[in-house]
Parts: sequence; C-alpha cells; structure tokens
Amino acid sequence: MRMDLAQNTLPRTGTHYLAERRVRHAPEVRYRHPYAASIARRMDQLPLTRLHLAIMAICACGFMFDLLEVALGGGLSAMFSAAPHRLAATQLARLIAAVYVGAVIGAPLLGWLADQFGRKRVLMAALWWLAATSIALALRDGVAWLTTTRLLTGLAIGAYPPLMIAYLTDVLPPRRRGALILILCAISTLGMPVGLLLLRSLTHFQPLGIESWRWLFAMSGFGAACAGVMLRFIPESPCWLMGIGRTEAAETACRAFERSKPIRNVALAAAPAAIPAEDRANPGADPGVGWNRTLLRRYRSQLILAGSLYFLSPWATVAFSILSGPALIAKGVRLSDTFVYLALAAFGQLAGNVSAASFIDHLERRTAIVLCASLMALTVLVFAASTTPIFMISSNVAFGVFSGIFVPALSVYVAELFPTRIRSSATSATWALNRIGSALALLVLIPMLRGSGGILVFEIMAGTLIAGIAILMIFGPAGLARRSVN
Repeated sequence: MRMDLAQNTLPRTGTHYLAERRVRHAPEVRYRHPYAASIARRMDQLPLTRLHLAIMAICACGFMFDLLEVALGGGLSAMFSAAPHRLAATQLARLIAAVYVGAVIGAPLLGWLADQFGRKRVLMAALWWLAATSIALALRDGVAWLTTTRLLTGLAIGAYPPLMIAYLTDVLPPRRRGALILILCAISTLGMPVGLLLLRSLTHFQPLGIESWRWLFAMSGFGAACAGVMLRFIPESPCWLMGIGRTEAAETACRAFERSKPIRNVALAAAPAAIPAEDRANPGADPGVGWNRTLLRRYRSQLILAGSLYFLSPWATVAFSILSGPALIAKGVRLSDTFVYLALAAFGQLAGNVSAASFIDHLERRTAIVLCASLMALTVLVFAASTTPIFMISSNVAFGVFSGIFVPALSVYVAELFPTRIRSSATSATWALNRIGSALALLVLIPMLRGSGGILVFEIMAGTLIAGIAILMIFGPAGLARRSVN
C-alpha cells in the first residue's frame, strides 16, 4: 500500500524541463518516503488560506524595506550627481555598485545556509543584518564609510529576494502561485515611491538638521528589524522539513496550513492521513540538502540558463532605475523634480505588478518574460532619445510598468526550475550572477554616462534585453504556470 501511495502521489516536477531539453538522466525521485510525497500533495491541494495571506503580508514587509534600500541607491546616485554633494564618476560608481558587490557574496552564502538550516531562519537573519547596516550607514560621513556599509548591506539585499521566492514557491497553492507573488511584489513596491517622495520632501525640510537620506536609511533599518521579528511567527516550509527528515516538524507545519481558514469559504481538498507515529522515526528522507556532484550534473542546463538570464537582466532593470536619475539631471531636470520622476516610475512598477496578477498564471512564463523584455527595450530607447518632459516621464513610467511584470515573472520562472531540496541554493547562486551583472553594469555605465556616451549607455541596456530574449527563446522551457513544483 505504501508503494502504491509513493507511486501515485508523486507530483509532477521539473522532469518536464528535462524532457524538453532531452536530458539523458532519469527523472529524480525526490520523495523516497511515501509520506513526503503525501505532504507535498496535501500542500498543493490546499486552497488559499488566512495563513497564506499572513505569510504574504510578513514577507511583503521585509521585501518592502529590501526594495527601499535599492531605491535609495537610485536616490543617492541622483543626489551625489548634483551640487553640493557631487562626487567624481569613479567614486559614485563604487558607492552605487558596492551593494551589488556585497550581494555576490551574500546571495550564494545565505542560499546555502537556507537549504541547511531553513528558509525562515535565514530570512530573519538577512533582515536583521539589513537593519544593522542601514542604521550604521546613517550615523557617519565619508565616502569610504558609505561605500563600506553599502557593501555590507548588500550581503542581505542579495539574499532576501531569492530566498523569499524559494519559500513562497514551497508553500503557496500552485494554481495561484504566480498571481500571489506578483501581488506581494506590488505591495512591497509601495515602499519605493513613498521612500523617494519622502526623500524629496525631507531634502527641503531636514528635521533636527539631519540630511534627508540619513533619515530614510534609519527608517528603512528600523522597518527591516520589525519585519524580521514578525517572521518568527510563520511556519517553516513543510516540504523542506520533510526533505531533511524532520517529519514531526513537517507534519506540524502542514497541519498549521490545513487548519487555517480558507479564503472565500473554499473547502479543503481531501487530505491524506497524518504520518503515523511508527513511521516518523524512520523517515527515509534523502540524506542532506544542498549541492552535490550528481545534482550539479543533473541540473547543469537549468543553472546555465538561469545564470545567463540573471546576469543579463540587471544591465537594464537595475541600471535604468539607477541611471535614469543622473540622466534626467544631465538633461536639465532639477534634483527635486528628478525624485518625482523616479517615484512615478516606481508607481509604474506597482501598476505592472497589479495588472499582471490577473493573467500571469494563464500565460506561459517564457511568453510573459519575452513580451516584457521587448517592451522594456523599446521604452529604454525612447527615454534615451527624449528631450521633452512628457516623453521622459511616460517612457520612465512605462519601463517601470513592464519591469514590474518582468522581474517577478523571471524570479518565479527560475525558482520553478529546481526541486525543493536545492531551490534556495540554486536560486541564490544564480541570483549572485544577477548581482555581478548589476555591479559590472554600474561600474561600466556610470562613467560612460558622465562622458559622451549617454545614448550608447541606453543602447547597451536595450541590447542586453534582446540578448536575454534570444537565449530564453532558444534554450528555455515554457515554465510551470499552474503546475506543481517539488
């Protein structure tokens, strides 16, 4: 009977991808203990519950302050491009790129730790580290101090987004996974325009004589610390717990989801019985988590695909959001108005998240990413050629709308390529390439923007998007929208 249960309840997995890529290895049996497959199936059959919404709200709070830190990087790039704080191009490039250099170390390290010790625990540590470094940044002057603290902040900023996506991919209902993550991103994106508008307001009114950007970093740090505390009250991923053999904890976490009240009074699907006590002592789970030689060989093509897409994307997504401020100043826009333009672009990203939530799970992940990347490339070129405020504003906002769909869709797409036992390690390791791309883009493009290559900068952004489209169309699978991942 147990063998029948193991065979009949194994959910569909990333073997769809392996079939499309004609990989010769046999599909991996990820749940060697029948009740591990049972827990995965029970999680997949759950409706949306109040516990799911609570998890989304708490994760959104943490992500809001993570995104605010990124947005403040854009504000710093504009502020230190104008008098009286104007820095040399190389100093500004190092200051802005430092956070992404730190992320190159933080993302794979914390991703590996998350597969060893749990997603929730490492997410909490990342937020508390973000809080400490943000507050430290606001306390002292000097370019060297600012650059160092931003580098340390990057350790957490680089890890939080992929770890959050990995955790949510484990626990959210597959039929609504994409839409729910986009809604979460939309809520989190509110922190960016609000922070930039506060930065603009406090530029003219400095409480206690303290500069506006210091207030914003201190507020961001305090908020991240509060979000870290709230994470203590959500359950760990039941599938991850079962994967490391902690069957008692996995059953407890799964039951917490099953007991939670469904939204809109949707009835629970019939769930298998709990794990009998005599079976819990001998779970038979795969020993260990994280990487080994077999997994590296088996998921090599997925890793190369994800790493390539992540490396190319920030040359447009990150670079445009950071460099549009200095570009606007170079076009003659005042610093205070530049903050407004950047805030409008952030609202555009929010609009993109919200609008895409209604259709993202009904469209192939690959199709959604390709469409958004194409439109982003077009808006980048329009912005570069614009000299009038209406075209500069509209193209900036349009880029925000399309990137608001592109970034979370790409993150979910990558997370769905890997099984639960290595999802944090794999997504974080490939996300480190995103941070490498971000740092290189800023180090290369900021001095170029200060020189005579303004148009060339935006042509490079559009070119990297087109290159990513080509790679995805040639080598990428369609994705797993509305299907189970394990």
